[in-house]
Amino acid sequence: MDNGMESMLDTYLFETNSLLDRLDEMLVADEKLGDLSVDDVNEIFRIMHTIKGSSAMMEFGSLASISHHIEDLFFYIRENGIDSLDPAHKKELFNLMFRSEDYLRGQVEKVENGEPVDTDMDSFAAEINSFLKKISGTGEEQTSAPPAPAKEEEGRPADPSPSALPSSLPDDKKAVCFLHVFLEEGVGMENLRAFMIVNALKECGLELRYYPENMEMNSETCAAIIEDGFYVAFEDMESANKASDVLQTQNHILSYELVDVAAMEAQAQAEAKAAEEAAAAQKQAPESAPAPVQEKPPAPKPAPPKQAPNAPVKQNLISVNLMKLNSLMDIVGEIVITESMVTSSPELDQLNRDAYDNFMKSARQLRKLTDDLQDIAMSLRMVPISGVFQKMNRIVRDMKQKLGKDVRLTLVGEDTEVDKTIVDSIQDPIMHMVRNAVDHGIEENVQDRLNAGKNAQGEVILAASHTSSEVIISITDDGAGMDPDKLLAKARDKGILTKPESEYTKKEALGLVMLPGFSTNQAVTEFSGRGVGMDVVKKNVEAVGGVVALSSELGQGTTFTMKIPLTLAIMDGMKVTVGDSIFTIPIANIRQSFKVTADEIIRDENGNEMVERMDSFYPVIRLHQFYNIETAITDPADGILMWVEASDRSFCLFVDELIGEQQVVVKPLPAFLNCFELKNYGITGCTILGDGNISIILDILSLHAAALENV
Repeated sequence: MDNGMESMLDTYLFETNSLLDRLDEMLVADEKLGDLSVDDVNEIFRIMHTIKGSSAMMEFGSLASISHHIEDLFFYIRENGIDSLDPAHKKELFNLMFRSEDYLRGQVEKVENGEPVDTDMDSFAAEINSFLKKISGTGEEQTSAPPAPAKEEEGRPADPSPSALPSSLPDDKKAVCFLHVFLEEGVGMENLRAFMIVNALKECGLELRYYPENMEMNSETCAAIIEDGFYVAFEDMESANKASDVLQTQNHILSYELVDVAAMEAQAQAEAKAAEEAAAAQKQAPESAPAPVQEKPPAPKPAPPKQAPNAPVKQNLISVNLMKLNSLMDIVGEIVITESMVTSSPELDQLNRDAYDNFMKSARQLRKLTDDLQDIAMSLRMVPISGVFQKMNRIVRDMKQKLGKDVRLTLVGEDTEVDKTIVDSIQDPIMHMVRNAVDHGIEENVQDRLNAGKNAQGEVILAASHTSSEVIISITDDGAGMDPDKLLAKARDKGILTKPESEYTKKEALGLVMLPGFSTNQAVTEFSGRGVGMDVVKKNVEAVGGVVALSSELGQGTTFTMKIPLTLAIMDGMKVTVGDSIFTIPIANIRQSFKVTADEIIRDENGNEMVERMDSFYPVIRLHQFYNIETAITDPADGILMWVEASDRSFCLFVDELIGEQQVVVKPLPAFLNCFELKNYGITGCTILGDGNISIILDILSLHAAALENV
């Protein structure tokens, strides 16, 4: 696939997915009301019309066919009014539309994955047509009527062939004027290009008819369009003038001309009258030269047609490939590193005071500009989390129907912005937790809720907020809550307890639901019971540097909380030294740094070092011992302890010296190091310091697992 087609495919996928997301939001909201508004009916018709045209242009026949059948359905509903459907039909319509959306999404996913789309869609198309016949009585006229033409077009020929369209105007008795449009030479798929232009005019609310009528479905019309262009008919001059303005913004148009039917008829009559007068004069003066024979057709082909002006199109939004944003972020990171190298260069010490002061003044201005550039580059990658949140409405809607539970989903903080990469990573964890809240959290029996003084309708609250460095997402249900004793009993039966039950705290008992293979459901259902889900949530969230916390009160409900960094590209870190090595610890993981004496270090029954802090004892990890680094600082009094935590793990790191805080650019480790699985040894990446040295970035959670849990 060449770059041009690949770009067209990316645009098609982006636009189609956006339209399907909009359709999903609309259907979920309207189903709650039990009805479709007139505006929503028109909007769904336009969505299907657009998907049909763009899919046909990209030659995805199944998508074009199904959207065309749905368009037929909503053409009937639009013409006859949504009130013509009884409540049972409306309910069936919603179910049919949700299945149609799922089908279209499935086909789009196949396109995204490079798989061939389905070619046999007869059964699903028959289902749509069957519903149309049901709501329309016989349905014979409606199932065959195309959605684009209006009712007034009954006087036109039903199916003119391309050969019936010479350079003369189409036979449209009600047309006041025509736009005669010519496409650029060699654009390819001329019939579909023309149809997309017509579609753009329709989306502006213009009433029109177009010729050839069946251009979108008949590739044979390409020859006629190449030879003689295509026509758009209007019943008033004002619409034609508006359409002329729209045509200035469209691609692949070579030229167009506005043809006034009344003016052409007057011109034809004048020419006929002139011909009659010339013939009469010829009879009276036979010796004079014969008059030329008038052989003009009533509507000659315009020559030369007016060239469409290249008016600028105002556009405030553009879509950008994520790979380009990643490249931009990499370059900005290199600029930050290079700027740090320049300002910390040892050659600066050789400058005199005045020269050094002038240099540092310019360096401060450069630092300000690089900080602004960094903020802007990061903001380009930030997208609202509303797209993920809105999809949960559909999840809850489907589960309500299949589980027979009355649940409402409340969304809070939809406008919270997160890095695009992280949004893609947390969609599945959020989906799992919402499904868990509806399936496990909300009570099966409504009477149980009423007896507990709750509303009969359960509620799941999906909320998002952000601090300066992280996004906090919570999923709360007002269901039965979790019983720690039952969780411990279930874990005992599965043999996954690591210590006596009496030693488990409430927090640790609740944390058991995050273990692989753990499920509180007694039977396997479509949504749960297989022991897969919450462990995947924890793994996926931790993969993007986040943590998952769980709290629950028996009889009151459960809350899952995810804390996720705003971006993975740049972070605030604390630089520390161990021997000749420099490590970077994320600031978000540091609680405190302090010095101790040898007497304050105690040992547990296994001989491991521990230190007391705020009435609790925490294990000590000596980084020089763990990584086998030679250092002269081994006495606790000579080094420094960093109290760190991640998720529910908390411990202290013994390091030689604390250098200071610095904003660092996170770089992935080279690919040839992947075979060593350094992630399992507490190393998550690296960064380049101002002097050119490399600093290892520590992953506190995996460091705890490697040094303390797997000893």
